[in-house]
Amino acid sequence: MELCMVESVKQDKLLVLSNQEGACKEIFQTIGQHFDVTQVGSIVEALRLLSRNDFTAVLSQASDFLPLEKAIVSEQAISILNTIGEGVCLVGGDGIVLWENEKMGAYTDLVKKEISQRSCEAFDGFCRQVESGVIENDLRLRKYSFTESKSERYFEMTTTPMLDDQNKLVRVASVVYEATASRKLQKRIDAIDKAGRELVRLDTESIGALDVSKRIELVQEKVVKYARRLLNFQHFVVRIINKKTNQLEVLFGVGLPDEAEKMEIFANDQNNGITGYVVTTGRSYICNNPSQDARYLAGLPDVQCTLTVPLRIHDKVIGALNVESIVTDAFGEEDRQVAEIFGRYIAISLNILDLLVTERFHTAGQTADNLCEGVSQPLDQILMETSQLKEDYIGHDDLRKRLDVILENVCKIRGAVRSVQDGPKGILTSFAKSQTPLNPELFDKRVLVVDDEAFILDTVSEVVLKHGMLPDKASDGKEALLLLSQQKYDLVISDIKMPYADGYEIYSAAKEADTDIAVILMTGFGYDPNHSIVRCNKEAGLSAVLYKPFKVDQLMAEVRHALGVQSKK
Repeated sequence: MELCMVESVKQDKLLVLSNQEGACKEIFQTIGQHFDVTQVGSIVEALRLLSRNDFTAVLSQASDFLPLEKAIVSEQAISILNTIGEGVCLVGGDGIVLWENEKMGAYTDLVKKEISQRSCEAFDGFCRQVESGVIENDLRLRKYSFTESKSERYFEMTTTPMLDDQNKLVRVASVVYEATASRKLQKRIDAIDKAGRELVRLDTESIGALDVSKRIELVQEKVVKYARRLLNFQHFVVRIINKKTNQLEVLFGVGLPDEAEKMEIFANDQNNGITGYVVTTGRSYICNNPSQDARYLAGLPDVQCTLTVPLRIHDKVIGALNVESIVTDAFGEEDRQVAEIFGRYIAISLNILDLLVTERFHTAGQTADNLCEGVSQPLDQILMETSQLKEDYIGHDDLRKRLDVILENVCKIRGAVRSVQDGPKGILTSFAKSQTPLNPELFDKRVLVVDDEAFILDTVSEVVLKHGMLPDKASDGKEALLLLSQQKYDLVISDIKMPYADGYEIYSAAKEADTDIAVILMTGFGYDPNHSIVRCNKEAGLSAVLYKPFKVDQLMAEVRHALGVQSKK
């Protein structure tokens, strides 16, 4: 045999499959000068070395080549099956596993037993189909799912029939994968869907009978209930943007100390913590290392992980949901997605319950202005033409009477539009004179009215004055506290959000001055900054809460109730 070899660096590795060393000794010697040669005498040994080493080439006799090639392909297929994430096995009709990959071999005995039983069940089903004349291509996959009882791990399984050349079923191939994570995610999605439907499910009659405070309590109860099911947290807070001040004020929360509730955070991405950043940018934020995160504002002890998501109505961010945990890395990408969906439901529920009323009256006022502008010119034209007709038909009394009716109606329309335009645009939905007769028992009652908005301050003061009471006005918390220290009052009517002092501080000062004093708090945003209402109610001394807008009759009903005066009928 003549062998011609090209000079090569002796770093290429050659595997030689031959058990005839004597007959090929000269060839091996020649090859050995150019290659790093490894000789084996069996296909099994060749496969073992090929699986562990990289060879440049394999040299074998022609009679060994085809068996070796088939063995290599089979070995590669097995190697692939061992690297995939699913368990794969071949099962006979008696349920005995004929072959399994490494992933399948790693499953517990309980899981293997379930796989064997379902594979045997599938085998019987395929057999019946084959016997009835169904060909292989028409046999459909069979799918199963089961849970390992001890660990509650969830598995899904697909079984395929394997037929021989005579169209006889010989075994089935089953592919099994653990779907515990996806199962848990599906359960969380189902829980979100249930929570969302519950949050936006409203019984019109029962909701309509509740004041805003009770509505907030209803939403809070539902939100906290479902938040505990969906998210792992120790601290929880929902903040809403105050459109007047741009401050993110606490609507409700769980596990918040007083200092955290009073922390002033604004809808700005600079120096306002993670919540300010989230509301401004509309982006969710997971903080896994609060001590090293420049955006995190320290307020709660032992926090190891936080998750903050925006509350959206359509594309508008109205606030933020923030959850915090003392567990390291408590929140991941899945939690973020869950919280974002949940946050949308919270925002929708708040909107449906009509708690976000910060711009209601500006809108109503603008509508009135537009109405007046739109009807003014047509009304003037009707008046002018009607007056001209009256002059043209002097002597036609019946016609002139009909024209007088038209003129009268036009004047009524103009007066109604003017009343809308001139009506209040800030606190009261109706500032018409109360139809309730004045009650002498209210005369000379001293009332302190506190609000930083001049229109509201003057309006409420004018109402109580018209009912015979004696109002004093304070335009901020400092002035209110000073008046309470100098003068004895029967009633305090105060806004909750005040410069220098909040509603609770004014309430406390009033009760300290006189434990019998009646206190009514007002808020124009449908929520409770710093939980003033909640804290006052806990002391069982708050007379009432008025949520703007409110009517004159509603205000006076609460005043009479607070002062223990019966309505005058």
